[in-house]
Amino acid sequence: MLGPSAHVDTFCRDNLPPEEAQPVYLLEKFPYPDHLNAAVELTDRMVERGFGDRIAVSGTGRSRTYRELSDWTNQIARALVEEYGIVPGNRILIRSSNTPALVACWLGATKAGAVVINTMPMMRKKELKQYIEKVEVKLVLCDMRMLDEIEPCLGECPTLEHVVSFDGTAGQDGALDLAALKKPTDLYWVETGRDDVALLGFTSGSTGVPKATMHFHRDLLIIADAYAKEVLDVRPDDVFVGSPPLAFTFGLGGLAIFPLRYGASAVLLEKAGPNELIEIIETHRATICFTAPTAYRAMLMAMEEGADLSSLRCAVSAGETLPAPVFEAWREKTGKPMLDGIGGTELLHIYMSNRFEDARAGCTGRPLSGYIAKIVDDDMNDVPRGTPGHLAVRGPVGCRYLADDRQTKFVRDGWNLPGDIFVEDEDGYFHFASRSDDMIVSAGYNIAGPEVEAALLAHPDILECGVIGVPDEARGQIVQAHVVLKEGVPATDSKIKELQDFVKATVAPYKYPRSVIFVEQLPKTESGKIQRFRLKERP
Repeated sequence: MLGPSAHVDTFCRDNLPPEEAQPVYLLEKFPYPDHLNAAVELTDRMVERGFGDRIAVSGTGRSRTYRELSDWTNQIARALVEEYGIVPGNRILIRSSNTPALVACWLGATKAGAVVINTMPMMRKKELKQYIEKVEVKLVLCDMRMLDEIEPCLGECPTLEHVVSFDGTAGQDGALDLAALKKPTDLYWVETGRDDVALLGFTSGSTGVPKATMHFHRDLLIIADAYAKEVLDVRPDDVFVGSPPLAFTFGLGGLAIFPLRYGASAVLLEKAGPNELIEIIETHRATICFTAPTAYRAMLMAMEEGADLSSLRCAVSAGETLPAPVFEAWREKTGKPMLDGIGGTELLHIYMSNRFEDARAGCTGRPLSGYIAKIVDDDMNDVPRGTPGHLAVRGPVGCRYLADDRQTKFVRDGWNLPGDIFVEDEDGYFHFASRSDDMIVSAGYNIAGPEVEAALLAHPDILECGVIGVPDEARGQIVQAHVVLKEGVPATDSKIKELQDFVKATVAPYKYPRSVIFVEQLPKTESGKIQRFRLKERP
């Protein structure tokens, strides 16, 4: 049963899955009040608790204290309401790289009672339009350096009324900045319900058709009060760094919600490759790092060359399975375990993890307190320990797709089915085996093969294609495209480069096929469906 709502625009609550299609929620450990605004809890309440003069977030050459962040977000909230007509429940899309300004825009919009969609700067107009149209976005906040792909949407998306720029650097030259500077800094917020939707996280799924996952105000705090408290034991002197975009819920939790919930600090990087991470860890003496195994491999090599990462007390790995050799090499080199965990956009963040005291190589650990997990067969029957099966999870958060028939695939009998094959050992520890769908997981990014195929098929020289994920030592998997060219088109190395560049210009560049194989025909069923599993069998 949902609690009271402050949403005037009821789009999100109207499009929640029916109660019987949602998972069972285990909320006993998280008794929040009926009215709750997550952004206020992460800013103004932290000032009230005495953290006002501590650094909350740094990046683009400037640091902001908790008091400054509170003031800034109150001004943004006022500007959104008073200058742009935002009412509680309106959807606001944010386009930016990882900067303090992005954090301020997200928190300010949340204070105003809006529902936020964070997006990656790599996204192209086609993808942005899909998001805007699916959730009927009213206003876009965009870093003024990244307007090119979003401004054309203004005239093509019927619900979109405003594209408002902000300065993602240390300046304040965007339209939102100028409007916010005129507003008072005292607390300004909408008294949202704990069960009001605060965040929409998009995930492509294996079909490539985007799904919007719906997360309440309470959910944003639960992931901190569960994982960050129990597993990371976050302290006010912690400094968080990492590579995941804040547009991913993994990044939003690890680089914004977790540090802000406990008075710690985050250092944000617009470019967060291994070299940049190493430099920022050394410079800021970071203590907690969130990234994928690919980056940790590079860090291990850098330590061989003298990099000083001794300040790190915690290395969190997620986004793809953590290979046992990386775990062992990290522990040997640093004397500290690497914490592997599994989460997902549908459940917002990590729900199963290793702990410092019992981290094991090749193991994902145990469910967090407040969560339960089991392994089931195709008919939802429990399987014996040691037997591979589908991972099923219950906890205080769960999957809610916005108006999407795929809800009944992810949630069955009150359990979340994330699409992973696991084994539970005799001691109750869980071990990842494989994905149970065709999702490609490359360097922590989820990539849907059909979306890459659609991008390739728009090229005039391609007759047909099939896209799969193939193993790769550095990235876990890479995208591989099997391409049939039109008659007379030469299959050359320059054509491969041309096709790769074409995909990069059509969808987010990280989705491009790193391997392109030209073939005369694709394996198909009698009905003409491409047999991708046979592509995986090719040498």
